Amino acid sequence: MRKSTRKITKRRPIVANDIFNLKLPTSVSISPDESKIAYIVERMDKEKNKYFSNLFVFDLLKNSAMQYTFGDHNDSSPVWSNDSKTISFVSTRDKKTGIYIIPIDGGAEKKIIELDGSISNINWTSDNSQLVFCLRYNDSHFIKDETKKKEQPVYRHITRLFFKLDGLGYLPKDKFQIYKFNIKSAKLTKLTKNKYDNLGAHLSSDGKFITYSSNRSKNPDKDLLKHDLFIISINGGNEKLIPTPVGPIEGPKFSPDGKFIAYMGHDNPDDEWGVTNYHIWKVGFNGRPKAKDLMPKFDRMTYDQSITDTGDVHGATPIFWSSDSKRIYFLSSDTGSTNLFYVPASGGKPTRIFKGKCHIKGYSIEGRTKKAAIVYADIYNPGDIVISPAGYGGENKSKKLTNLNSFLHGEVKQAKTKEVMFSSFDGTKVQGWMVFPPNFNSNRKYPAILNIHGGPRVQYAHTFFHEMQYFASKGYVVFYTNPRGGAGRGKTWAEAISGGWGELDYKDCCAAADYMEKQKFIKSTKIGVTGGSYGGYMTNWMIGHTDRFAAAVTQRSVVDLRSFFGSSDFGWTLYREFAGTPWDNEENYKKCSPITYFKNVKTPVLIIHSENDLRCHIEQGEQMFAMLKMLNKKVEMVRFPEEPHGLSRHGRPDRRIARLDWIVKWFDKYLK
Repeated sequence: MRKSTRKITKRRPIVANDIFNLKLPTSVSISPDESKIAYIVERMDKEKNKYFSNLFVFDLLKNSAMQYTFGDHNDSSPVWSNDSKTISFVSTRDKKTGIYIIPIDGGAEKKIIELDGSISNINWTSDNSQLVFCLRYNDSHFIKDETKKKEQPVYRHITRLFFKLDGLGYLPKDKFQIYKFNIKSAKLTKLTKNKYDNLGAHLSSDGKFITYSSNRSKNPDKDLLKHDLFIISINGGNEKLIPTPVGPIEGPKFSPDGKFIAYMGHDNPDDEWGVTNYHIWKVGFNGRPKAKDLMPKFDRMTYDQSITDTGDVHGATPIFWSSDSKRIYFLSSDTGSTNLFYVPASGGKPTRIFKGKCHIKGYSIEGRTKKAAIVYADIYNPGDIVISPAGYGGENKSKKLTNLNSFLHGEVKQAKTKEVMFSSFDGTKVQGWMVFPPNFNSNRKYPAILNIHGGPRVQYAHTFFHEMQYFASKGYVVFYTNPRGGAGRGKTWAEAISGGWGELDYKDCCAAADYMEKQKFIKSTKIGVTGGSYGGYMTNWMIGHTDRFAAAVTQRSVVDLRSFFGSSDFGWTLYREFAGTPWDNEENYKKCSPITYFKNVKTPVLIIHSENDLRCHIEQGEQMFAMLKMLNKKVEMVRFPEEPHGLSRHGRPDRRIARLDWIVKWFDKYLK
């Protein structure tokens, strides 16, 4: 018998540099004729140390994919024309933002307009001659001298409460307005001309009207959840208010028959930080019938609340109507999964049409609405494009169209991940995932890391986490969980910590540590704890209340809620979470601030913070470092220049790797 000459390569553990091998689908759009799918794939360039993204198209009839744009650019937001012949997309080339179009039958992309600002919600008119979109100009747009545009201003005069946003910096003075652009004549027309942000523009199927939301309250910055719904003609003129309950309005969409508008929202403008469930609401085109919640008994959000370190994907996702105006599709997160649902337009119980232990990061349903194009991820897959029927049981008839990260299943031996449900102090079941080192041996004893998520109203999920895999590859058992106060388990679960951070959430995290200590393969005296943002808050809280952990790494954390109120980009909204301001409710802010308990800290702690973090300002980390140093505690600090809050998800690649290395070095020092 002839011997095989095939070389068998031993699969290796995942490494930090594997982030440069990841190819991540970030958005998807199915053509109205349902024959093709446009999608964006993001990659990291090791040599240039940057992120780039390009446009791809999968032809369902030919069963093949083709790359449509090339080069080191950042392309995003693909939208099909109504005849399925052209794709529009946004691109930042030469450091300038523009709208481009590309014909589907071949040919190069063409820049049709350059805009110095932020663009969203692109719509094609029914005759494919014009585009409608939301646009906010940057301040530099209004400076005519090109040499002056690159200079920092002499000063910044701040008059509004909401003047900065993490990842963007200081917000422009301009507001989002709705524009239309004639492709042939290259004429740009401003349709709304007021002093408010006008968001979520959607064009009716007959091309005559645009619907959008806008906060017209007396103090929009303070009352962030008081939105109104409007309609305006495609030709501009006076806008029309559509009466809705007071509350947030996200992503309004006309029904295909033009009789109704659906949107995501609720009727609690005083909601804490994401407790009240966003649902699908429907209102008549002229305000009759009145707006109503189509799913009042659905105890989940119509949001993707799953987090991952492979992109900023959690948050509001579009809703889509079926072509007969009888169904409305949406995503919802539930107990560690994000699945695809629809609700009858007449109201009733939602139906889960693509289910499973997975994370749907995005989707698109258009035209005949028989098919759904999906960005699919799970524990071992950071993302692929999947096509599925847009009906019940879609997951059983779905087909994976891409294999973007084949190296993870061939070259790399991923760490095994196991879902567990454990009991907290009061018998409440808490969800978690345990990641085992490669070549795990249950007869050995391993050091372990407890990882706590941020938010707090998000969830760890059945989705790929490079970070968890990497820590496991370094010889650690990693445990990450969803304590009370997070997402995916309903309103009661989310509001369990309102006004009382550090109580039930702390007890659930302690129960997670108890569970870890009971595992025979874990060294009970060699368990570390880490987390970022709210997870950093909880890390700080835990080491101030227990010395059970051998080491801690707190990342982009909250230390003092009183100073956070003023230094965070939207810290003042804590008044809803804690039923008042720090000066009205000082005792509770102090009680719930980790800094109050730092005198008790015995755990060696590494502080990781980004210098351009506007969500949890670096003053939080500096306070912690100074106080622990003065108290002669074991503490060190690592600062990352230029980076915003989301370093672990979309920071400069070399800094992401340095962050991982610092965490491992710290835990190696005290846990091994």
